[in-house]
Amino acid sequence: FDLGVLGEGEETTLEVVNSFVSRNFDKNAIQGIVFKDQNGKAVCNPRRARKRNIDDIPLPAWDLTPIENYLERGYGFGVNRGRSMPLMASRGCPYQCTFCSNPLMWTTRWIARDPELLLDEIEIYQKKYGAVNFDFYDLTAIVKKDWIVKFCQKIAERGLTFTWQLPSGTRSEAIDDEVAGYLFRSGCRNLSYSPESGSKGVLARIKKKIKTEAVISSIMSSFSQGMNVKCNIIFGFPGETLKEVLESYIFIVRMGIAGAYDISVWAFSPYPGSELFEKIRREKKLVLDDRYYDSLRSYADASRTISYSEHFSDRKLKALRWIGVALFYFSAWLRRPVRPFKMIQNILNGIQESRSEMALANMLRRSRLKQALPKED
Repeated sequence: FDLGVLGEGEETTLEVVNSFVSRNFDKNAIQGIVFKDQNGKAVCNPRRARKRNIDDIPLPAWDLTPIENYLERGYGFGVNRGRSMPLMASRGCPYQCTFCSNPLMWTTRWIARDPELLLDEIEIYQKKYGAVNFDFYDLTAIVKKDWIVKFCQKIAERGLTFTWQLPSGTRSEAIDDEVAGYLFRSGCRNLSYSPESGSKGVLARIKKKIKTEAVISSIMSSFSQGMNVKCNIIFGFPGETLKEVLESYIFIVRMGIAGAYDISVWAFSPYPGSELFEKIRREKKLVLDDRYYDSLRSYADASRTISYSEHFSDRKLKALRWIGVALFYFSAWLRRPVRPFKMIQNILNGIQESRSEMALANMLRRSRLKQALPKED
């Protein structure tokens, strides 16, 4: 590479471009970049300070992209609920989970946008692109109860109608019966929780500051209001034992019974910039080769799984993942046996209400496309 931008890129990228255009480019004078010196060694300049007022950032220039190609197909980060546009209501996360690169990328300062300006952006996309659904890409959209309640209230005051989703995961502490009611009435239909584990020991080691009972209570509140809840679990953290996996299995069953609709069970991958990445690299247990980088996509292809736990082989970790998924759907469907039939009905009618329905619909679409392609002689 010639040059990379670290952290928030709006101001840094603009300064880099302007300095190139003015032919006054001094790599050592620009904060927030990394580059190679004459010997090929990476040089990191001092980081640029975080933006405190993210409301000053202009809206994305979607008109410079073939946005209609995505809108007409309902592509988005969440469930396909029609013409969908991405949004970010906040930046950063106040927590310091050891598997996450957020503390290095964004720091632990959580900064939210003005709800009024966020709704202005939504109205622009409704009028300009005919958007009917909005996917929030925030790391942690719901941190403060008063902010999310105000956002929901402002939607009602403006008389706006649309659906919105929180597909990347959010905290459970701020979502009780009251907040869940606001979310649903304002159009929120899908949200994700990321407890990562049901083991107190694992949660303590990865610095995941949650209480499993609070997660269960929040799932029940969201489900009772009519929202579709997905949960995320990770297996294979360094030091994780079979006993701790069994504790997570019990938690997975409880989430299914509580009302969660979908689950993803991932294998731990040490993300560059995370605390665990640096720890594993210092211990010389990490080889930065093609296999490692392929494993970062093990969420899409389980065959790429690499185990970083001394207690599980790659093969055993893959099996533990599938057992977790099976336990969840068995308990969820046993508690609510109408769900699989409703799922089939939705898929046949071209409707998506959950991530599992979206995944199955995509599989069917790919199968039909494959059959439609001319066969090779």
